[in-house]
Amino acid sequence: MRSRVPPLRVNDVNAAPLRPDADYVLYWMIAARRTRTSFALERAIEYARHFGKPLLVLEPLRVGYRWASDRMHRFVLDGMAEHGPRFAAAGITYCPYVEPQIGAGKGLLAALGARACVVVTDEFPCFFLPRMVAAAAAQSPVRVEQIDGNGLLPLRAAPRAYDRAFDFRRQLQKSLLPHLAEVPLADPLAALKKAPLARLAQLPADVRARFPMATPALLAGEAAALAALPIDHGVLPVPYRGGETAARARLAQFIDARLARYTERNNPAADSASGLSPYLHFGNVSAHEVFAALSEHEDWSPERVSDRVTAQARGFWGMSEAAESFFDELVTWREVSLNTTFFRADYDSYDALPPWARATLEKHAADPRPSVYGLEAFEAAHTHDPLWNAAQRELVREGRIQNYLRMLWGKKILEWAESPRAAFEILIELNNKYAVDGRDPSSYAGISWVMGRYDRPWPERAIYGVVRSMSSVNTRKKVDLDAYLARFG
Repeated sequence: MRSRVPPLRVNDVNAAPLRPDADYVLYWMIAARRTRTSFALERAIEYARHFGKPLLVLEPLRVGYRWASDRMHRFVLDGMAEHGPRFAAAGITYCPYVEPQIGAGKGLLAALGARACVVVTDEFPCFFLPRMVAAAAAQSPVRVEQIDGNGLLPLRAAPRAYDRAFDFRRQLQKSLLPHLAEVPLADPLAALKKAPLARLAQLPADVRARFPMATPALLAGEAAALAALPIDHGVLPVPYRGGETAARARLAQFIDARLARYTERNNPAADSASGLSPYLHFGNVSAHEVFAALSEHEDWSPERVSDRVTAQARGFWGMSEAAESFFDELVTWREVSLNTTFFRADYDSYDALPPWARATLEKHAADPRPSVYGLEAFEAAHTHDPLWNAAQRELVREGRIQNYLRMLWGKKILEWAESPRAAFEILIELNNKYAVDGRDPSSYAGISWVMGRYDRPWPERAIYGVVRSMSSVNTRKKVDLDAYLARFG
């Protein structure tokens, strides 16, 4: 089969055969929750056309994973509600399945896969998804293909895990450019209007009976429908929507109105952050679409790239200062975290921190703390520091923390927890419970950065050792916090 999807992004998860005579091609949508710029959806459509079969898209939402809540469910459901009409218009059968009880969805993938020519799914190197895909593939009678649409650099294009952002940036400057030319179709469903796929009359009767699809009320995120699910109802939905429409609107707003002042993003008063992280996490928008919008804005072409590898964050790609600053966040910092979670199974462990960082933190573990708080006090924003409390309140209310204050938030937990190991666990719990972009490679990278990963040793001081420290006093001197504290203080 001829395919536009780069071979480096295609991974056979099992050794089972393709079955051309089966009923349909199955796309198991678990991470790239979108209908545009998706290598996985494109690959599934290619298979359906190659075999002359219908395409069935299964987008499930489990309830049994840790930190499942109204917040996370509502954000995903916003996107699922949009997918039905788009797939229907393209002649694709769409199955939005939301588990009503823990374990109720067990057997759904197997039932659909038993009739499939091939199962195509998303590769996401974090949280429970790699284990889930591996377990399903091991029991599947048909080939399961995983498609890497995570970043601009394919996961397998890097030779190893990188401990420093500087070294990973050097690797990017050496190898990324050819991959920037390999882009998914902007709208893979558009061609189906002129050359439609075969259509599936209906789901198999046994599947329809055993696994009812999500109701309109649930897809709309109605409070009563969410309340019936066994998830955490104390973590409320955020005041912004999920899904492709919201993601693309946010991207356009950022490029048009905020990019020019992106170098001021550490200052809350500048209001220049992209706000794209939740949408990238849930796959509502791809890194390729973000880069395409940035390139168009900059009128960028590959000829503007420097021929000298510097590993510096500015000056290599031939963009404006603000655009290169954002591009470094999008590619270097986001994708070094993908690189870590792909190569290291222990990415979420305190013991996986760099040896120098663990050694210095343990050396100073018994240093007197100015204050000591446990998880409950941190979660309730009951500390002595009004600025830290404001950052925690922003996290609880809005599922995010302003860029610079997020770093301060993490550093102070390290300083005020009873031990570095306890701080690591508290950071994971609070971030993954409340942050819409939690449970993500970038989240684990940020938590690890608080404790030294991707950084270098600094002058030694109490508690932190040679890990970089931050203080609320210095933060107040550096950035304008009046409006922020008025809102969350």
